[in-house]
Amino acid sequence: MTTQTRWRERLAPWVAVLALILVWEATVRLFDVPPFIFPSASATAQALVTFAGPIGMHSWQTFWTTMAGFGLGVAVGLVLGLIIGSSRFLYHACYPLLVGFNAIPKVAFVPILVVWFGIGSVPAILTAFLICFFPIVVNVATGLATLEPELEDVLRVLGARRLDVLLKVGLPRSLPYFFASLKIAITLAFVGTVVSETVASNQGIGYLMMSAGSQMRMSLVFAGLIVISAMAMVMYELFALLEKRMTGWAHRGQR
Repeated sequence: MTTQTRWRERLAPWVAVLALILVWEATVRLFDVPPFIFPSASATAQALVTFAGPIGMHSWQTFWTTMAGFGLGVAVGLVLGLIIGSSRFLYHACYPLLVGFNAIPKVAFVPILVVWFGIGSVPAILTAFLICFFPIVVNVATGLATLEPELEDVLRVLGARRLDVLLKVGLPRSLPYFFASLKIAITLAFVGTVVSETVASNQGIGYLMMSAGSQMRMSLVFAGLIVISAMAMVMYELFALLEKRMTGWAHRGQR
Protein backbone atom coordinates (compact mmCIF):
# COMPACT_ATOMS: atom_id res chain seq x y z
CA MET A 1 0.00 0.00 0.00
CA THR A 2 1.48 3.36 -1.02
CA THR A 3 1.78 6.36 1.28
CA GLN A 4 -0.70 8.31 -0.83
CA THR A 5 -3.30 5.56 -0.48
CA ARG A 6 -2.83 5.46 3.28
CA TRP A 7 -3.37 9.20 3.56
CA ARG A 8 -6.52 8.93 1.48
CA GLU A 9 -7.87 6.25 3.77
CA ARG A 10 -7.08 8.34 6.85
CA LEU A 11 -8.67 11.48 5.42
CA ALA A 12 -11.75 9.74 4.00
CA PRO A 13 -13.73 9.68 7.30
CA TRP A 14 -13.04 13.36 7.95
CA VAL A 15 -14.11 14.28 4.43
CA ALA A 16 -17.31 12.27 4.89
CA VAL A 17 -18.06 14.04 8.19
CA LEU A 18 -17.43 17.45 6.64
CA ALA A 19 -19.69 16.61 3.70
CA LEU A 20 -22.44 15.49 6.08
CA ILE A 21 -22.20 18.74 8.05
CA LEU A 22 -22.38 20.84 4.89
CA VAL A 23 -25.40 18.92 3.60
CA TRP A 24 -27.06 19.23 7.02
CA GLU A 25 -26.52 23.00 7.16
CA ALA A 26 -27.56 23.56 3.54
CA THR A 27 -30.74 21.48 3.90
CA VAL A 28 -31.94 23.37 6.97
CA ARG A 29 -31.24 26.75 5.38
CA LEU A 30 -32.64 25.82 1.97
CA PHE A 31 -35.97 24.57 3.32
CA ASP A 32 -36.05 27.09 6.19
CA VAL A 33 -36.70 24.42 8.80
CA PRO A 34 -37.69 25.85 12.20
CA PRO A 35 -34.98 25.30 14.84
CA PHE A 36 -37.44 23.69 17.27
CA ILE A 37 -37.99 20.92 14.70
CA PHE A 38 -34.56 20.39 13.16
CA PRO A 39 -31.71 22.74 14.19
CA SER A 40 -28.90 23.57 11.81
CA ALA A 41 -25.36 22.32 12.25
CA SER A 42 -24.22 25.81 13.24
CA ALA A 43 -26.96 26.07 15.89
CA THR A 44 -25.95 22.68 17.27
CA ALA A 45 -22.30 23.76 17.38
CA GLN A 46 -23.34 26.92 19.22
CA ALA A 47 -25.25 24.82 21.75
CA LEU A 48 -22.15 22.70 22.28
CA VAL A 49 -20.18 25.84 23.15
CA THR A 50 -22.91 27.59 25.17
CA PHE A 51 -23.75 24.55 27.30
CA ALA A 52 -20.25 23.11 27.43
CA GLY A 53 -20.31 22.93 31.23
CA PRO A 54 -23.57 20.95 31.66
CA ILE A 55 -22.78 18.81 28.62
CA GLY A 56 -19.36 17.94 30.00
CA MET A 57 -20.78 17.02 33.41
CA HIS A 58 -23.54 14.83 32.00
CA SER A 59 -21.16 13.32 29.42
CA TRP A 60 -18.80 12.17 32.15
CA GLN A 61 -21.71 10.58 34.01
CA THR A 62 -22.79 8.73 30.87
CA PHE A 63 -19.23 7.69 30.05
CA TRP A 64 -18.30 6.13 33.38
CA THR A 65 -21.74 4.50 33.68
CA THR A 66 -21.32 2.98 30.23
CA MET A 67 -17.80 1.77 31.02
CA ALA A 68 -19.00 0.14 34.22
CA GLY A 69 -21.79 -1.70 32.40
CA PHE A 70 -19.47 -2.57 29.54
CA GLY A 71 -16.79 -3.92 31.88
CA LEU A 72 -19.38 -6.08 33.61
CA GLY A 73 -20.62 -7.26 30.23
CA VAL A 74 -17.10 -8.19 29.09
CA ALA A 75 -16.39 -10.14 32.29
CA VAL A 76 -19.67 -12.06 32.28
CA GLY A 77 -19.73 -12.49 28.50
CA LEU A 78 -16.18 -13.82 28.37
CA VAL A 79 -16.76 -16.35 31.15
CA LEU A 80 -20.08 -17.54 29.69
CA GLY A 81 -18.57 -17.66 26.21
CA LEU A 82 -15.70 -19.84 27.44
CA ILE A 83 -18.07 -22.19 29.27
CA ILE A 84 -20.57 -22.50 26.43
CA GLY A 85 -17.98 -22.68 23.67
CA SER A 86 -15.94 -25.37 25.40
CA SER A 87 -18.81 -27.88 25.17
CA ARG A 88 -20.81 -28.66 22.04
CA PHE A 89 -23.69 -29.84 24.23
CA LEU A 90 -23.81 -26.55 26.16
CA TYR A 91 -23.42 -24.58 22.93
CA HIS A 92 -26.48 -26.19 21.32
CA ALA A 93 -28.45 -26.11 24.59
CA CYS A 94 -27.79 -22.49 25.57
CA TYR A 95 -27.66 -20.72 22.19
CA PRO A 96 -31.48 -20.63 21.71
CA LEU A 97 -31.88 -19.25 25.24
CA LEU A 98 -29.37 -16.49 24.54
CA VAL A 99 -31.12 -15.57 21.29
CA GLY A 100 -34.48 -15.48 23.04
CA PHE A 101 -33.10 -13.27 25.80
CA ASN A 102 -31.48 -10.92 23.31
CA ALA A 103 -34.80 -10.56 21.45
CA ILE A 104 -36.39 -8.92 24.51
CA PRO A 105 -36.25 -5.09 24.20
CA LYS A 106 -33.89 -3.98 26.93
CA VAL A 107 -35.95 -0.86 27.59
CA ALA A 108 -38.56 -3.26 29.02
CA PHE A 109 -36.11 -4.11 31.82
CA VAL A 110 -35.69 -0.48 32.91
CA PRO A 111 -38.95 -0.23 34.95
CA ILE A 112 -38.08 -3.52 36.65
CA LEU A 113 -34.57 -2.29 37.48
CA VAL A 114 -36.02 0.95 38.87
CA VAL A 115 -38.29 -1.03 41.21
CA TRP A 116 -35.34 -3.15 42.34
CA PHE A 117 -32.61 -0.50 42.61
CA GLY A 118 -34.35 2.88 42.43
CA ILE A 119 -33.62 5.81 40.15
CA GLY A 120 -29.94 6.50 39.55
CA SER A 121 -26.82 5.01 38.02
CA VAL A 122 -27.42 1.35 38.87
CA PRO A 123 -30.28 0.83 36.36
CA ALA A 124 -28.19 2.51 33.65
CA ILE A 125 -25.17 0.31 34.41
CA LEU A 126 -27.28 -2.85 34.36
CA THR A 127 -29.07 -1.82 31.16
CA ALA A 128 -25.72 -1.25 29.45
CA PHE A 129 -24.62 -4.67 30.71
CA LEU A 130 -27.77 -6.45 29.52
CA ILE A 131 -27.55 -4.98 26.03
CA CYS A 132 -23.83 -5.50 25.44
CA PHE A 133 -22.95 -8.92 26.88
CA PHE A 134 -24.83 -10.94 24.23
CA PRO A 135 -22.46 -10.29 21.28
CA ILE A 136 -19.48 -11.08 23.50
CA VAL A 137 -20.92 -14.42 24.62
CA VAL A 138 -21.92 -15.41 21.10
CA ASN A 139 -18.64 -14.46 19.45
CA VAL A 140 -16.39 -16.07 22.04
CA ALA A 141 -18.51 -19.23 22.11
CA THR A 142 -18.56 -19.37 18.31
CA GLY A 143 -14.81 -18.95 18.11
CA LEU A 144 -14.29 -21.90 20.45
CA ALA A 145 -17.07 -24.09 19.09
CA THR A 146 -15.87 -23.79 15.49
CA LEU A 147 -12.40 -25.15 16.20
CA GLU A 148 -11.61 -27.61 13.41
CA PRO A 149 -12.17 -31.21 14.59
CA GLU A 150 -9.14 -32.36 12.61
CA LEU A 151 -6.90 -29.92 14.47
CA GLU A 152 -8.30 -31.00 17.81
CA ASP A 153 -7.77 -34.68 16.91
CA VAL A 154 -4.15 -34.03 15.97
CA LEU A 155 -3.52 -32.23 19.26
CA ARG A 156 -5.14 -35.06 21.21
CA VAL A 157 -2.91 -37.59 19.43
CA LEU A 158 0.10 -35.49 20.42
CA GLY A 159 -0.96 -35.78 24.04
CA ALA A 160 -2.81 -32.50 24.57
CA ARG A 161 -5.63 -32.51 27.09
CA ARG A 162 -8.97 -30.83 26.51
CA LEU A 163 -7.89 -27.90 28.69
CA ASP A 164 -4.63 -27.56 26.73
CA VAL A 165 -6.53 -27.41 23.45
CA LEU A 166 -8.86 -24.78 24.89
CA LEU A 167 -6.17 -22.52 26.36
CA LYS A 168 -3.39 -22.86 23.79
CA VAL A 169 -5.40 -23.08 20.57
CA GLY A 170 -9.04 -22.25 21.20
CA LEU A 171 -8.49 -18.96 23.03
CA PRO A 172 -5.95 -17.49 20.58
CA ARG A 173 -8.17 -18.53 17.69
CA SER A 174 -11.13 -16.77 19.36
CA LEU A 175 -9.34 -13.44 19.79
CA PRO A 176 -10.52 -11.98 16.43
CA TYR A 177 -14.09 -12.96 17.36
CA PHE A 178 -13.64 -11.44 20.81
CA PHE A 179 -12.35 -8.09 19.58
CA ALA A 180 -15.05 -7.94 16.90
CA SER A 181 -17.63 -8.39 19.66
CA LEU A 182 -16.02 -5.63 21.76
CA LYS A 183 -16.45 -3.12 18.94
CA ILE A 184 -20.12 -4.01 18.67
CA ALA A 185 -20.71 -4.20 22.41
CA ILE A 186 -19.25 -0.79 23.25
CA THR A 187 -21.62 1.00 20.88
CA LEU A 188 -24.57 -1.00 22.24
CA ALA A 189 -23.50 -0.15 25.80
CA PHE A 190 -23.89 3.57 25.09
CA VAL A 191 -27.35 2.88 23.68
CA GLY A 192 -28.36 1.01 26.83
CA THR A 193 -27.05 3.73 29.13
CA VAL A 194 -28.79 6.57 27.32
CA VAL A 195 -32.07 4.66 27.10
CA SER A 196 -32.02 4.09 30.84
CA GLU A 197 -31.02 7.68 31.58
CA THR A 198 -34.02 9.02 29.68
CA VAL A 199 -36.33 6.98 31.92
CA ALA A 200 -34.69 6.37 35.26
CA SER A 201 -32.02 8.95 36.02
CA ASN A 202 -31.54 12.59 36.88
CA GLN A 203 -28.04 12.70 35.39
CA GLY A 204 -26.35 11.82 32.11
CA ILE A 205 -26.71 12.73 28.46
CA GLY A 206 -29.99 10.83 28.19
CA TYR A 207 -31.49 12.89 31.00
CA LEU A 208 -30.10 16.10 29.48
CA MET A 209 -31.62 15.29 26.09
CA MET A 210 -34.99 14.42 27.62
CA SER A 211 -35.04 17.66 29.60
CA ALA A 212 -34.00 19.73 26.59
CA GLY A 213 -36.58 18.01 24.38
CA SER A 214 -39.39 18.81 26.80
CA GLN A 215 -38.37 22.48 26.53
CA MET A 216 -38.16 22.34 22.69
CA ARG A 217 -34.45 23.12 22.79
CA MET A 218 -33.62 20.83 19.92
CA SER A 219 -30.16 22.24 19.33
CA LEU A 220 -29.17 20.97 22.78
CA VAL A 221 -30.76 17.60 22.02
CA PHE A 222 -28.70 17.28 18.84
CA ALA A 223 -25.60 18.41 20.73
CA GLY A 224 -26.19 15.50 23.10
CA LEU A 225 -26.52 13.12 20.16
CA ILE A 226 -23.21 14.32 18.74
CA VAL A 227 -21.45 13.86 22.08
CA ILE A 228 -22.75 10.30 22.40
CA SER A 229 -21.67 9.51 18.85
CA ALA A 230 -18.21 10.99 19.47
CA MET A 231 -17.67 8.95 22.63
CA ALA A 232 -18.82 5.75 20.93
CA MET A 233 -16.59 6.35 17.90
CA VAL A 234 -13.53 7.02 20.07
CA MET A 235 -14.05 3.80 22.02
CA TYR A 236 -14.72 1.86 18.82
CA GLU A 237 -11.46 3.10 17.30
CA LEU A 238 -9.60 2.25 20.50
CA PHE A 239 -10.74 -1.37 20.34
CA ALA A 240 -10.07 -1.47 16.60
CA LEU A 241 -6.48 -0.38 17.34
CA LEU A 242 -6.13 -3.02 20.06
CA GLU A 243 -7.51 -5.60 17.64
CA LYS A 244 -4.86 -4.77 15.04
CA ARG A 245 -2.09 -4.88 17.62
CA MET A 246 -3.14 -8.16 19.24
CA THR A 247 -4.56 -10.07 16.27
CA GLY A 248 -2.34 -8.83 13.46
CA TRP A 249 -1.78 -12.42 12.38
CA ALA A 250 -5.47 -12.68 11.48
CA HIS A 251 -5.38 -9.56 9.30
CA ARG A 252 -2.01 -9.86 7.65
CA GLY A 253 -3.63 -10.34 4.22
CA GLN A 254 -5.30 -6.93 4.50
CA ARG A 255 -2.11 -4.91 4.98
